[in-house]
Amino acid sequence: MAGLLTALVSVLALVLAGCAGGTTGSGGSGEATTIRVALDWTPNTNHTGLFVAQQEGWFRDAGLNVEFLPYNSTSPDTLVGSGAAEFGISFQDSFTYSKAAGADITSVMAILQHWATEIAVRADRTDIRTPADLDGKVYGGFGGPGEEPKMKTVIKDAGGKGEFSTVVLGTSAYEALYAGQVDFTEPFVAWEGIEAELRNEPLKTFSYTDYGFPDAYNVLLIGNGGWLAGHQDQARAFVQAVQRGYQLAADDPARAGKLLMDANPGAFSEPELVSRSQQMLSAKYLRDGAGTVGTQTLATWSGFSGFLYDSGTVVDAAGAPVTTKPDFSTWFTNDYLTRP
Repeated sequence: MAGLLTALVSVLALVLAGCAGGTTGSGGSGEATTIRVALDWTPNTNHTGLFVAQQEGWFRDAGLNVEFLPYNSTSPDTLVGSGAAEFGISFQDSFTYSKAAGADITSVMAILQHWATEIAVRADRTDIRTPADLDGKVYGGFGGPGEEPKMKTVIKDAGGKGEFSTVVLGTSAYEALYAGQVDFTEPFVAWEGIEAELRNEPLKTFSYTDYGFPDAYNVLLIGNGGWLAGHQDQARAFVQAVQRGYQLAADDPARAGKLLMDANPGAFSEPELVSRSQQMLSAKYLRDGAGTVGTQTLATWSGFSGFLYDSGTVVDAAGAPVTTKPDFSTWFTNDYLTRP
């Protein structure tokens, strides 16, 4: 009987050790930790650093099994906030609305340091020279609650009244712009802007910040707050591998663009779009003023997210307007990044 008991204890110990191995891997022994990343769209150069880290084996080296969840109708904010993904791609505007409504999300890295979207009109519109000329025009929008306040403010700052009509078209807004069915929209200049040139449909664009509008982190890497609290080592290993991927994209855009295409065979019909986009992101958007990739500041969070609160469009989980600004320093962290 004593021998049987000893054997049972030994088997139980082995089972418990096996169970523990699947949850602790982060460069040590045992199984790799699985991390799910929710993408906001089909793969593109906003995602390059993630795929670079995958292709270079940096996730594997850190003891991580990273799965990219394909884009669907559920936003990454929702997937990450609910725990259906540990990390995801987000934007400062959507993050602001999701966080205010109670989503358990934290921004762990700024992928793009500045606005990479701009107001765009067809290049042949000689009647539109500044955003002030957009009064009375038609905006092809995407349905976000912060779009109209942003457009109105930029138009007013340019000397206009901020009066225009909106039709919500989603990504069809670009085709509507080319066809002259709407007067302006807001593309990513490093993607749709370049794509328009390649289609011989050149655009004329206006940067929000040229008219005094606050800058923003156009693209973010966010994490689930509860998961982050319980997996500090794995979170740090993942974020630093991603940061390393975007650093390579900033330093060697040609190689990074190739790695993005290698990771997604058949996804890009125009390699020139990828290469030109990656070059533009490297030159203008991936580094902060000190040349660092990934960092965030309270000033940028307070500026644009504070504007959204001031606009009266931010609501809580019950849908009631929220005007009292939170402590934005609790919304983001640089703690998982590799510091210079």
